[in-house]
Amino acid sequence: MDAPEQEETAGRSGRRRRTVLVAVVTAVVAAIIALLAVGLTNQGQSTKIDQAIAAGDRPPAPDLDLTILKGGRGVGDAGQRIRLSDLRGRPVLLNFWASWCVPCADESGVLEGLWRRFGPQGLIVLGVDTQDLSGDARTFLRRHGVTYPSLRDGTDVSQQAYETTGVPETFLIDSDGRIAVPIRGPIVGREAEEAVAQRIEGLL
Repeated sequence: MDAPEQEETAGRSGRRRRTVLVAVVTAVVAAIIALLAVGLTNQGQSTKIDQAIAAGDRPPAPDLDLTILKGGRGVGDAGQRIRLSDLRGRPVLLNFWASWCVPCADESGVLEGLWRRFGPQGLIVLGVDTQDLSGDARTFLRRHGVTYPSLRDGTDVSQQAYETTGVPETFLIDSDGRIAVPIRGPIVGREAEEAVAQRIEGLL
């Protein structure tokens, strides 16, 4: 093969490589744009629970049947199973969390304060550890001095039931088993704590 033929062959090969590269880059960019679009669409999206609360209703709290990760007053011992409906008759502050969640660590002190303050009056603060390793979850509870009980959900079934989009999220459930207040995000700071405390007092 002479030089001109070699150059032509090399040129065709180079064009094919460029075409393939452009196609791959285009596909990757399209995928990224699609993911961003889904994320932006889901941000701030109202759930059925939020819609019911906005309409002045208190929707029934979806029942949960989970293993107790950390036992506590009114719930039972670690390793036992419990249904959320078993706690009917007492208000429950249900908090979804995970050991790898930084805002959950910031929030744990607030929840502990609410537990110590209102637990003797009948409130149950109840954590639900999700998308986590049980060993990491227990380490988190010890490290942050958490004494309120917590359940373990190794799946995302409970999060789907409560239409959560992440952690932490918290739900104040009245003694009739209905959601009074959904809190989409961490409860951090004295002002936020007092706002939740006022709603708790209204249910006791």
